[in-house]
Amino acid sequence: MGILEELLRDIPLPRMVKVRQHFHAPEIDDVASAVRRAIAEAGVLPRISPGDRVAIAVGSRGVADIPTIAREVVRAIAAVGGQPFLVPAMGSHGGATAEGQREVLESLGVTEAFVGAPIVSSMDVVEVGRLPNGLPVYTDKHAYQADKIVVINRIKPHTAFRGPVESGLLKMITIGLGKQKGAEAAHAYSFKYMAEHVLEMAKMVIARAPIVFGVGTIENAYDRPAKIVAIPAEKLVDEEPKLLVEAKALMPKIAFTPLDVLVVDEIGKDISGDGMDPNITGRYGTPYASGGVEAARTVVLRLTEKTHGNANGIGLADITTRDVFESIDWEKGYANALTSTVVGTVKLPMFLDTGELAVKAAIKTCNAFDLTRVRLVRIKNTLHLKDIWISESLLHEARKRDDIEIVTEPLPMDFSGHYP
Repeated sequence: MGILEELLRDIPLPRMVKVRQHFHAPEIDDVASAVRRAIAEAGVLPRISPGDRVAIAVGSRGVADIPTIAREVVRAIAAVGGQPFLVPAMGSHGGATAEGQREVLESLGVTEAFVGAPIVSSMDVVEVGRLPNGLPVYTDKHAYQADKIVVINRIKPHTAFRGPVESGLLKMITIGLGKQKGAEAAHAYSFKYMAEHVLEMAKMVIARAPIVFGVGTIENAYDRPAKIVAIPAEKLVDEEPKLLVEAKALMPKIAFTPLDVLVVDEIGKDISGDGMDPNITGRYGTPYASGGVEAARTVVLRLTEKTHGNANGIGLADITTRDVFESIDWEKGYANALTSTVVGTVKLPMFLDTGELAVKAAIKTCNAFDLTRVRLVRIKNTLHLKDIWISESLLHEARKRDDIEIVTEPLPMDFSGHYP
């Protein structure tokens, strides 16, 4: 037995109880029909003329039903004679390479075969102007040279700043379509000024690039589409802040706080830009945003397959596993950090050989008065918070809440490799 195992041998692991969190969660039953209806209600298709080459910007986030949404936008454009093609709009993601960004789209199910349109992936950009402070504003070269541009994205709170618009259509226009150079410019003065820069840069791109409309989604607490809207380009600045308010109201959360330990089974860029959404975990890479659960220690057990080794966000954890360490493609996370100028998110925390040792280390160092009654919550990831596991010590709180359903009896913690 090594010294670490010896130090952690007698640390007690709590028995865990699966509970079901119930949130107010409106949901769209037929996403394809909802996309068609939103486009029709917005009256935006007449803006596309027969023969127009139309670039459809699609991002890297795990937007619910994004393949179906993209396919329906492709079909709507083709139905009026347009020639749609997809462009990855994800800043520096995918390792800041054209092939990497294509792979990200395909890993999300957005393939040429499914959506019925080619993917044109390139990191080439054109400068469309400069802000008064000198910051350049870029946009994807192929999109800029198209006859029309349509943008698709989910609207939600950002992980590193607060403002009237955060993560959504305008940010995708600014940073997503701006590719690595655009993302770098937008982040140059830190997230302190991001709210201002996203808005001003997006206004400039809308004025100088052929953007005709955006398709925005809002998701419920169970990561399902709750609302889909199409917005004419000239109305985006006025309409997106209203949608952000709606999105924040539907956000899920962990019902128990403060915690001694939060265990997150998996993180990845397909889950959140920061691997695990700070709006849930309370762990932020910048001082310009706040919210979420309060946890003394946070543990990450593994990376998702779809993150392709990008461990951006692992630095927000306190402890992780050897499995995570061996899965990391350092260049991908570092590319994000160099672009965003936030370097703490790619730092490697203490890593231990097994998930059990990692959790024991978190318990040992959480400074709880009684380690046998540690307040611990375990989640699969920050997108899936319906069924979570709580330590036995939290049962008395769970029983008092109408929005919590107790699913199992107390059970030993499961470290078999899959979320139990």
